[in-house]
Amino acid sequence: MDFAELSKLTEKYQSNFDKAGTIDKALYSKYDVKRGLRDSDGRGVLTGLTEISDVSGFRIDGNERIPIPGELFYQGYDIKELVKGFHGNKHGFEETIFLLLFGELPTQKQLDEFMELLGILRPLPENFNRDIIMKQPSRNIMNVLQRCVLTLYSYDDNPDDISVEHVLAQSLSLIARFPVIAAYGYQSYRHRFLDSSLIIHRPKPQLSTAENILRLLRSDPTFTDLEAQVLDICLVIHAEHGGGNNSSFTTHVISTTGTDTYSTVAGSLGSLKGPRHGGANLKVQQMMADLKENVKDLENDKEIRQYLTKILNKQAFDRAGLIYGMGHAIYTLSDPRAEILKEYARRLSEAEGYIKEFELYDRVERIAKELIKKYRDVQKPVCANVDFFSGFVYSVLKIPVELFTPIFAISRIAGWSAHRIEELVNNGKIIRPAYKYVGTHREYKPIEDRG
Repeated sequence: MDFAELSKLTEKYQSNFDKAGTIDKALYSKYDVKRGLRDSDGRGVLTGLTEISDVSGFRIDGNERIPIPGELFYQGYDIKELVKGFHGNKHGFEETIFLLLFGELPTQKQLDEFMELLGILRPLPENFNRDIIMKQPSRNIMNVLQRCVLTLYSYDDNPDDISVEHVLAQSLSLIARFPVIAAYGYQSYRHRFLDSSLIIHRPKPQLSTAENILRLLRSDPTFTDLEAQVLDICLVIHAEHGGGNNSSFTTHVISTTGTDTYSTVAGSLGSLKGPRHGGANLKVQQMMADLKENVKDLENDKEIRQYLTKILNKQAFDRAGLIYGMGHAIYTLSDPRAEILKEYARRLSEAEGYIKEFELYDRVERIAKELIKKYRDVQKPVCANVDFFSGFVYSVLKIPVELFTPIFAISRIAGWSAHRIEELVNNGKIIRPAYKYVGTHREYKPIEDRG
C-alpha cells in the first residue's frame, strides 16, 4: 500500500482535529507557559550549563538588554581568532573537533595523530555502501544519514556502553564517517532518481574532511586550495553553537535517558533536518532565485526594495512575510559566523567568477536590514545570519542543494558529540519539563452507549 492509498483510508479521521487538539492561545499567557522554552523577549529559558561554547549578542544592564556585536567562543576561544589562526589551511575543522572534544587546541604532533586516526576510521564497514546505502537510496540525504547511523549500531560490539571512553570512540567513528555516508547517499540518489552515472570515489586518509568531501562529490575528484579552505571554514563555523540550539538540546535530552550514541545522534539529525533549524539556507536560495525571476535590474536598489517589501507584506515568494537569512534568536548587531563567511564568500566569488552574484547578496542584505527596521516592530536590531551566505558559498563550490543540510550535520556532529560527553560526565537528571493539562475530565461510557 502506498501513502496515497493510506491517506484516503485515514481521510475520514482528519475532521477530528478541527474540534480537538487546538489549544486556546490565551491559556499560554494565563499559565505563563514558556513556549519554545523562551521568555517573552525571545531569550531562552536557562536549562543547563556548558563549558563547550559561549554565544552572545547582547548584554544585560539591570532590566535592559543592550545589543552588542555578536560573539561566539569555542572552549573560550573567539571564533574569529580561531579562523584567523588557521591561516587558510585546510584542516581547521580537525583542530576544531579536537578543541570541542578535549578542551584544548592540539599541538602539531597531536593534530597529525588525530588526522591519522580520523583517516583510519573514515572507511565504512565492508559492503556497507552496497547493502545499506545503494540498495535503498533516498531523495533526502538526511534520512540516509539517520538510517545509516542506526544501522551502524549493529556493527558495534558493545553499542549500549555509555562509558565516556566508549562514547568517545563511537563519536569519533561517526564524525569520520559522516562525509562518506552523505556523499555516497547523494551519488546513489543521483543514480537511482536522476538516471546519472554512479560515481564512487574512496576517501583518502591523508586528506582533511573538507578535501575528502570535495573529492567524493566530484566526478573529477580535484579541487583548488581555495575551495578546500573555504569549505573547511564553513565546517568550522557550523561545528557548535551552544547547548540551547534545537539539535544540541535534543542531544542533551536524549542523552539523559541513558540511551546509546547511535539513537542519540539519529534524534539530533531529525532535529537538524527541520526547515526551521538546519534547512534555513535552502530557503535563502529559493528566495534569491525568486527574486531573480521577479526583479528586472538586479543592480537597482529601488526594484530590489520593492520586491523585498512585497515579501514582508506577504505578497511575494512563499507569502510567509519573512526575508530568510535575516535575524537571529541571539545575535543582534552582527552574527560573527556570517561576517567570517561573507569575507570568504567574497574571495571565492572573485576567484570563480561569481562576483556579481556576491554583490547581489550584499545588496539584499543591506536593503533587508533597512526594511525590517522600518516595517517590523522588532525589539532588537536585525543582522544577516550565517544561513544568508552559506547556501551561496555551497553553490559556488558546486555542492548540490540536496547536501546543504547534510554538510551542516557533518560539521555539527562535532558539537553534538562534545555535548553528549559533557552530559554524561556530569551525570545530570533526565530532562523532564512540565506540561499542564487544560482539557476536561469525563466519565467513561460503555461502547453501546456511545452515540
